[in-house]
Amino acid sequence: MPLSLPRRGLPRRAPRPGTRRLGPGRPRPRVPGLALLRRRTAVKLLVLGVLATASAAQAVGALLPHVPLLLAATTGSLAAEGVLYRWQRGMVSLFAKSHADVTVRHVLRDLLLVVGLLRLGEQHREPAYAPLVAALLVFYGLHWAIQAVSVLVRRTRTLPVVTRNVDASALRLTPAPPALLRHPGHRLAVLGLPATAGLLVTAATDAPVYGTAGLALSLAVSLAGLGALLLRLLPGRRPAGEQEVLDWFDGWLAEYRPTVGLYFSGGASSAYQANMWLEPLARLEGRPVIVLRERHMVQRIAATDIPVVCLPKVSTLMRLEQSTLRVLLHPSNSGKTSQVLRIPTIKHAFVNHGESDKPSSCNPYAKAYDEVWVAGPAARERYALAEVGVEDKDVVEIGRPQLDAVRPYAGPPAPGAYTTVLYAPTWEGWDGNPGNTSVIEAGENVVRALLADPDVRLLYKPHPLTGSVDPRARAADLRIRELVRAANRERSGLRPDASAAGELARRTAELDRLTSAGFRSAADQAERMLRQPAPEPGRAAAVAGAAVAWEEAYWASLPEWEHQVVTDARPTLYACFNRADLLISDVSSVISDFLASGKPYAVANTSGLAEDGFRKTFPTVAAATVLTPDAAGVPALLDAVRHPERDGRAAERAALARRLLGPAEPPSQERFARAVRALCATAGEHRARMAGRLATELPLPGPRQQSPGASPAAARERHV
Repeated sequence: MPLSLPRRGLPRRAPRPGTRRLGPGRPRPRVPGLALLRRRTAVKLLVLGVLATASAAQAVGALLPHVPLLLAATTGSLAAEGVLYRWQRGMVSLFAKSHADVTVRHVLRDLLLVVGLLRLGEQHREPAYAPLVAALLVFYGLHWAIQAVSVLVRRTRTLPVVTRNVDASALRLTPAPPALLRHPGHRLAVLGLPATAGLLVTAATDAPVYGTAGLALSLAVSLAGLGALLLRLLPGRRPAGEQEVLDWFDGWLAEYRPTVGLYFSGGASSAYQANMWLEPLARLEGRPVIVLRERHMVQRIAATDIPVVCLPKVSTLMRLEQSTLRVLLHPSNSGKTSQVLRIPTIKHAFVNHGESDKPSSCNPYAKAYDEVWVAGPAARERYALAEVGVEDKDVVEIGRPQLDAVRPYAGPPAPGAYTTVLYAPTWEGWDGNPGNTSVIEAGENVVRALLADPDVRLLYKPHPLTGSVDPRARAADLRIRELVRAANRERSGLRPDASAAGELARRTAELDRLTSAGFRSAADQAERMLRQPAPEPGRAAAVAGAAVAWEEAYWASLPEWEHQVVTDARPTLYACFNRADLLISDVSSVISDFLASGKPYAVANTSGLAEDGFRKTFPTVAAATVLTPDAAGVPALLDAVRHPERDGRAAERAALARRLLGPAEPPSQERFARAVRALCATAGEHRARMAGRLATELPLPGPRQQSPGASPAAARERHV
């Protein structure tokens, strides 16, 4: 049932011009639970049905034989393939999993055409079609040959080290082969199209010349593609070999001499965890570096001037032991983290990607690091209470240097202005705890309550992982988005003129130019390495300025009365903080970061705990307005935001911010830099002690005795 919210005791504001109220007697728009998912499923079933029906009809037309049916079915099948690759790319993997990928479908289509030709022709005509069948077999043979050679080419271009912001011209890198030659499904569909068309016309006219012409064209193009790939296997056309690349990487490490690095391993959706530390890392003294483990993450790291190196293999990762790298910062835990922790010459600090009262913020894995860096005293207490093996002496308070971008509270909304509310729920997590996210139990009620106030502008920014574990969260998220769209249809008003949209387009183009290398769609990792050398001086400042200008243009291009669903990487969460007058969220790092603004915030309680128990269990809620799942407290909350004299939690928020984020002075960036310097010094002292001990060791007996000029590291390797 729709939620009816009382407005008793609140001043009733006159509706804005062009804004329609949902009166008490007027039914609210019905939101279908899974309407969008059902529409998408229906489209997928339609495409699947068309392909299956076309294949069955083609088989019937070939076996009867029946020329019109054969032609219509083949044409329909080709059209469905086009729709599949243009608008339904998600179904491509579905077909592949069922062993009905594009190669199988194309072979089946051509096979049925040949069967139809043989059935249509009389006995004396069959010899005329035999060359067509032979040519078709040769074409498929070329297809498999191209695939084999393309695999060899790909292996020569798969380097043991992937870099970004590093000059890799010494590795003899070249642009990638055309994408058509690298993807077997697309290649067969495109190169085989002339042959299929020729066979179709031959079936319609009983004239083999058309099939011959189509097959000749397909064969010629296939031979050209095979030749182009074979040329790339010549010794002078290949990129550097594995050992040559490793030697080059060792030379780069020796020349660049990195001191501190950010280590990250994770999936594509977790890139934000590393990206939030890029700017604090870039502002450090010394020579920072970003160390990744997954190749796909190289391009998901946001724009930065810091050198990025991806070391997929453990053996390559271990080369860091002989480098000048002293400290690695870890914004998240992963299975591959244990591999880099084995390097004894590097000190490791866990900086996390956000702090909250969730158990994940006190993961026992944290005791594997040399130090755990937290924002403020609350996190130190949290680790002590959790008893997960992290000693207090290893906890270092550094604040949150990312929060320099969050603007402080500047007062309530101006009279007559909209109250901008940011609803930023977290995701459902892995443990199934109903209190993790409010989306499932309270999300729709919160959004309905906000949309019921004509003076509210809602910014809905769900967590990127929402719905990845619990399908109920995904369904609720879709329903909330539909609620926002329905509310916007009920509103009207002035829109920014065309100049605002033009300004946004210009700012977007400028930011894209500065943050991307202008890759063509067919570029592979080797080509990207070639196109992303060391950045020009001053690029980082230009990107920062362009990002600020883009944000201003983005908000200026939107009507002030229009609700927004924010899911793209831009605008950032902190940019939404700066626009919001109020945050509604869950127990997560979002509320800890928002406290830097000093603005009011609310937390939805879907844990099942009473409010007192909820506040005691989760200290970050201490200064929040706690909302029940029915969102009945939203009207009073909005009233307190609009009238600061009714806001009784301002002092509590300031005190809680000091506990969670640490003192305002010295600034977080300075404390962060101080912690880096201290841990680098510790790592240097450790290296000196180890070198001293190795230098005093007795020579090893036998033929492996250390020579006078051998290094301590080499002696240690022999000893081990």
